[in-house]
Amino acid sequence: MALETLAFVLASGLVLGGLYALMAAGLAVVWTTLGVFNFAHGALIALGAYIAWQVSQYVTGGAGFLIGAGVSVAVMFCLGFAMHYVLVKPFERHANLVLLAVITTLAAASIVENSILLAWGPRDKQITPPIAGKIEFFGTAISTHDFVILAVALAALLAFALFLRKSTTGRAMRAVAQNREAAELMGFNVSRLFAMTIGLSASTAALAGVFVGSLRFISPTVGTDPLMKSLIVVILGGVTRFTSPIYAAFIVGMAEAFSAYFLGLYWAPAVLFAMMIILLLIKPEGLFGRKTRTL
Repeated sequence: MALETLAFVLASGLVLGGLYALMAAGLAVVWTTLGVFNFAHGALIALGAYIAWQVSQYVTGGAGFLIGAGVSVAVMFCLGFAMHYVLVKPFERHANLVLLAVITTLAAASIVENSILLAWGPRDKQITPPIAGKIEFFGTAISTHDFVILAVALAALLAFALFLRKSTTGRAMRAVAQNREAAELMGFNVSRLFAMTIGLSASTAALAGVFVGSLRFISPTVGTDPLMKSLIVVILGGVTRFTSPIYAAFIVGMAEAFSAYFLGLYWAPAVLFAMMIILLLIKPEGLFGRKTRTL
């Protein structure tokens, strides 16, 4: 492999890793805090992309992209906040909460996707990238927009991590994730913290959707593939720490970039699923997870 080709594949893997980390971080936080898997996460990515596209139609240029991203993140936070009270809270004390959450989030995904279809139609759309041009990197040209996506994704993840570690609300969310009953005894409003968790997860999904929409055409089902990749990332990395799925996201991004180059695009998902299955057989707790003893 030539140096130029290697540099291009590595850069593609880094950009994919940044996107997958942004997608999976919010999903992992919900999984850790509420103990449920949000199957509507992919549909939220798609809706975030469409909201940003709609705003960008009224404001052209780079300002339209920025305003669209900001509006999308804000609207999706409010939607995620409300989703908790509709999809999860009615079943919080139910013995089959996990199964019910699967059903309700799958139903929400279908509702969101069909609402997108009714509102914007089936025709594919794309958000105009705010930055043009390329950067020379070891003899190969990499899109400037790709580097911006990677930088913003890492900055957003850093801000998310600092919020969880430094802010009072973030520490309260972590406390609820560790022991809900103890948090309730300490006077925390657990339902509101759960709602904020899903709201923040929806915000990261919206930002990821904006980036996806600026890289490829979007359709009502554009979130299906990101949901699958997010699931693989979370399983590979585990949810022991906030950084676990982030590390796994870059591993998945690199694996996809190299498998797409050597085997082709159609074989890349098979390689990722093979990695996931092998890891589940060898280390079920994830690459960065810890074993726990049970009775």
